[in-house]
Amino acid sequence: MNTALTIAGSDSSGGAGIQADIKTMLANGVYGMSAITALTAQNTTGVSSVLEVPPEFLAEQIRMVVTDIFPDSVKTGMVSSAALVSVIAEGVRTYNLKNLVVDPVMVSTSGARLISDEAAAAMQSELFPLASVVTPNVPEAEAISGMRILSAGDMEEAARRIASKYGCAVLCKGGHAMNDADDYLFDGTDGQWFHGQRIDNPNTHGTGCTLSSAIAAHLAKGCALSEAVEKAKAYLSGALSAMLDLGAGRGPMDHGFGVLYE
Repeated sequence: MNTALTIAGSDSSGGAGIQADIKTMLANGVYGMSAITALTAQNTTGVSSVLEVPPEFLAEQIRMVVTDIFPDSVKTGMVSSAALVSVIAEGVRTYNLKNLVVDPVMVSTSGARLISDEAAAAMQSELFPLASVVTPNVPEAEAISGMRILSAGDMEEAARRIASKYGCAVLCKGGHAMNDADDYLFDGTDGQWFHGQRIDNPNTHGTGCTLSSAIAAHLAKGCALSEAVEKAKAYLSGALSAMLDLGAGRGPMDHGFGVLYE
């Protein structure tokens, strides 16, 4: 069985973070493992507390996983400090980890900054050059590329700028900011649009985590990047279309929509 490792924060409500990642990996036919960067106390209405793990403990989690069950792909999510970013980058280099998907959880779709400038800079300088693909939303792509994104053409230009600077493929996600579900992939040479149908579902907690984990799952199974993105978007659409409605706030998707429930 193919394997994938998620290095990200824990979501106690189960809709995002490593919980969403592992559910997604399983649903896409891959054995999921985790190295936790932070614990959160949260539910669908918000986050009340965050407990970051010490860098040496993150390093030990990664070591114990990869020296026993080597991952066919790796994805990163919320990494809130430069020290933790450095631990991950060192782990990728030391263990020669492949198929790295970096979800740069830096800026929310509403434009709110989620990590410090120091951590964001470290992520760009240390992780992006090691990545097979980086998956920013529009506000994140704006912050990374240094340009405003107001159109599809702007998404293409931002993706090209990021790819040129860091030497990685870039999937610029349209999402809420562009009022559509179209994403643009630039692999350093060629660009490709992935058009999606907007689904009228307010429960979108964990969409970014889910998409990046599904991409990692299909890369682990040997898919080319464009095929992995296509299959990941199809899975995300299915999870949203199931119209799961849990909690008082912006709820989670149904990651197991393909499972036959009794």
